[in-house]
Amino acid sequence: MSGSNSSAPGSDRSPVPEPALPLSFTVHSMPTPDLSARRTASGRLKMLAVLAVCAAPVIASYFTYFVIRPEGRTNYSEFVTPPRALPEALPLNTMAGEPVSTSSLRGQWLVVVVAGGACDASCESHLLLQRQLRETLGKEKDRVDKVWLITDDATPRPELMRAITAGQSATVLRVPAASLAQWLSPAEGRRLDDHLYLVDPMGQWMMRTPVDPDPAKLKRDLERLLRASASWDQPGR
Repeated sequence: MSGSNSSAPGSDRSPVPEPALPLSFTVHSMPTPDLSARRTASGRLKMLAVLAVCAAPVIASYFTYFVIRPEGRTNYSEFVTPPRALPEALPLNTMAGEPVSTSSLRGQWLVVVVAGGACDASCESHLLLQRQLRETLGKEKDRVDKVWLITDDATPRPELMRAITAGQSATVLRVPAASLAQWLSPAEGRRLDDHLYLVDPMGQWMMRTPVDPDPAKLKRDLERLLRASASWDQPGR
């Protein structure tokens, strides 16, 4: 039409935007939690809880006799606080070299002598005291065993072995001194073989005797331990 000023078709439209690109997702692998460590920690906590429950009557009986002391008693030997448990991996062997499980030392009270196989005069004195101590307990002696732990490769004299195993047999085992130090220890400035060691039926080291102990006073200590454990300990393994 005349006089019209129309523009070309489409000239007044906005530019058409380019189509958006589709979003892309990158999936990263998630770290795998260390479940084995958690299970191990949980298992240890449960084991400790069970041990605590089992040890409760033992701890209570010792606390009554050696801490509260209702009759004003005092112990002659040194009380080990806290008691030191027998290591499961303690390398014990018979005199013939056969391995022995630590469980064989549980179930009875133990009077333990530590010395080399040559067994000097002090060692013989301790072995004699060990035997006399058990025999003087009367009807309670069946709750106590004698143990000699040999810390070297020396072989005891045959006559000595016959003497200490006569009647009620003593348990004689070899154990390296370095390994035994994980369980028993002497007083400061003393050697391991200067003392006798009293161990309860659960394998816990309870007392360390003085050097050259008085037999009568040592017997009283052991009698008190036996009375304190009478509610849960029975004769025989």
